[in-house]
Amino acid sequence: QALSEIEGMAGKGGNLEEMRVRPLAKRRVDMHGFCNPSGFQRSPYLSARGNFASIFQGSTEEGYKAYHADKYDEDKNPNGIINFGTSENKLCFDLMSKRLTQADMNVMDPPLLQYPDWKGHLFLREEVARFLTYYCKAPAPLKAENVIVLNGCGSLFSALATVLCDPGEAVLIATPFYGGITQSVFLYGNVKLVYVYLDSKITGTSTRPFQLTVEKLEKALQDARAEGVTVRALILLNPQNPLGDIYSLSELRDYLEFAKRHELHVIVDEIYMLSVFDESATFHSVLGMDRLPDPQRTHVMWGITKDFAVSGIRFGTLYTENQDVANAVASLCYFHGVCGPVQHKVAQLLRDRDWINQVYLRANHARLKAAHTYVTDELKTLGVPFLNRNAGFFVWIDFRKYLKTGTFEEELLLWKRFLDNKVLLSCGKAFECSEPGWFRIIFADKTHRLQLGMQRIRKVLEECEQEILAEEKEQPCQSDQEGKADSTDEVIFVSRHQEPTCASSSSLGDLIGLLQQQMRSSDWLQKNTAEQFA
Repeated sequence: QALSEIEGMAGKGGNLEEMRVRPLAKRRVDMHGFCNPSGFQRSPYLSARGNFASIFQGSTEEGYKAYHADKYDEDKNPNGIINFGTSENKLCFDLMSKRLTQADMNVMDPPLLQYPDWKGHLFLREEVARFLTYYCKAPAPLKAENVIVLNGCGSLFSALATVLCDPGEAVLIATPFYGGITQSVFLYGNVKLVYVYLDSKITGTSTRPFQLTVEKLEKALQDARAEGVTVRALILLNPQNPLGDIYSLSELRDYLEFAKRHELHVIVDEIYMLSVFDESATFHSVLGMDRLPDPQRTHVMWGITKDFAVSGIRFGTLYTENQDVANAVASLCYFHGVCGPVQHKVAQLLRDRDWINQVYLRANHARLKAAHTYVTDELKTLGVPFLNRNAGFFVWIDFRKYLKTGTFEEELLLWKRFLDNKVLLSCGKAFECSEPGWFRIIFADKTHRLQLGMQRIRKVLEECEQEILAEEKEQPCQSDQEGKADSTDEVIFVSRHQEPTCASSSSLGDLIGLLQQQMRSSDWLQKNTAEQFA
């Protein structure tokens, strides 16, 4: 429908503004969030679908392009953009480059240079099955026949959406969520997303902010059906991006039972499963459950991109017991295959259990924890609330107090302000967050970039703080309770709005300045560099 509207309006000589404001407000796939129709002119060289793909972008793509045009380099471009927006692990290049260049990796046998089974070479699928059996704690050995290999989990989302849904049908997903999924399911398959909106308020059966519950799933599903939308599947991200939540076994069971009741497929993305960096947190894989409520409709994906800090190597794997789904996805592997030499390297990597356990995971978890501690300590010093989690590469941050009226337009302006100050973050709208003012920051980076990036963030926030304080001095004193996160153990909450304020600008500014000076002048950074945990 969106494509036909583009074609129709373009044929009339119009632009996309009408489409942007009127019809899309009613759709479950909020195109306004990830399209950029401003000044759109239909290309005569592209189909309607091609024209739509050309504007299918948002702040994430805009920031990514800006970063690559002005990338920070300590020596060559010290005033360039520091990327805290792209979810990459930059802490383990030393370990991975060393392992991937060892002698056992450098093999070029004839079969690696020929067409493989489209599901992937058997030797690799067998190794993936053994790897997942071990790290997912599967109750019985997983089978190679249920493994399919593609060039990344984005391709897996695209393939699964295409084979599980017809054009115009939909998949449930809780917001906020990794926005790249929208492109993966929509651009090829024309599959919609039905949003299960989560928020920071703890209400009903919720016990933590942004908690997914069966009640919320039921409501979103029933609302979609009432609008005539056919929902075929549910997507679960575990650990969750951008929240960092890890679902408990009971939660996973509840979600899967919900899906079974409604005959929904469940696509479970576990791409951060080995990036749980604190012993106090325990990850439970769906593949480790004693019994799946509906095994023929449960499909699990994982890849090496995140857990092994190699986002430039496109490798993702699907595990499904449903051979109809496996064969349908495999037919698309012709377009999304992994080259033979890379399949060999991945198999060698996954079978090196001693190196993974004794060297890589120990160092990676220690480095992630040190970097997370530094960034969250900085946020505490600034009095910025955030979700305190122990998985993934990101922290979900509450910048709502820096928005004067609490709108997504203000959120975008704050995002651009960070970018103008040469630090790239991801704003909440890119994840379809229902509350303006939440941002995601990536902390899996080297100490010197974390220090400089946080200095740039601090500068922007201090400027915003002073502007807001100056405005408040001109207004009557009032208690501002809006834009406030829940004060629970799940959220570190230190806020300017915690008490009614009518004081001069000196009290808060002096306190923040003192805390920042103490942090910067201490030897904490020298004693706690990520490199020390190698």
